[in-house]
Amino acid sequence: MTEVPAILELYRYNWWANGRMFEAVSKLTPEAFSRDLGSSYPSARDTLLHIVWAEWIWLQRWKSSSPQSVWQSSDFRDVDAVRTRCLKVENEQRAFLDEINAERLLTVVRYVNLQGETWQYPLWRTMYHVVNHSSYHRGQLTTMLRQLGARALPTDFLVFHDDPESLPR
Repeated sequence: MTEVPAILELYRYNWWANGRMFEAVSKLTPEAFSRDLGSSYPSARDTLLHIVWAEWIWLQRWKSSSPQSVWQSSDFRDVDAVRTRCLKVENEQRAFLDEINAERLLTVVRYVNLQGETWQYPLWRTMYHVVNHSSYHRGQLTTMLRQLGARALPTDFLVFHDDPESLPR
C-alpha cells in the first residue's frame, strides 16, 4: 500500500480522470454549468470546484499547512477558470510527487480541519483518500451531466489503462 509506484499510478489516473471530466463539462452552456441540481454540491461547477479545492487543501496539509478557507464558486465564473486552477494544483501535486519516496509515505500528516479539530494519518493513507474522494465526486458529476442531457465520459480505472493517451510520456 505504501509503494511509490502505486501512488504515482493513482495520481496519473486521477489527473487523467479529472481531464476527462473537464472535457465533458466544457460542452455545457454557462447556465447549465452553474444550474442548481440539488446535489450535495448544487451544480456541476460547485462539484468540480470542490474536487479541485479538496485536492489543493490536502496538498497544503502534506506541506504542513492547515488552510481554513473554502474557495467560493462565485470566484470561478466558468469552466476555464476552474480548469486553470485545477492545472495549477496538478502541477503542484506533480512537483510534490517528484520528491516522494517510501520513507516519506510513512510519515504522519497532522492538520487542523475546518472545524478546528486536529487529525493525523500516514501520508500514504491521505494520498489514497484524495483520489478516492475525487472519484466519488466525479461520479456525482456524471449523474449531473446526464441530468443536463450531456454526455459523460467514462473515468474508470481500467478505462484509464486502456486509453493510449494515459500512457506515461
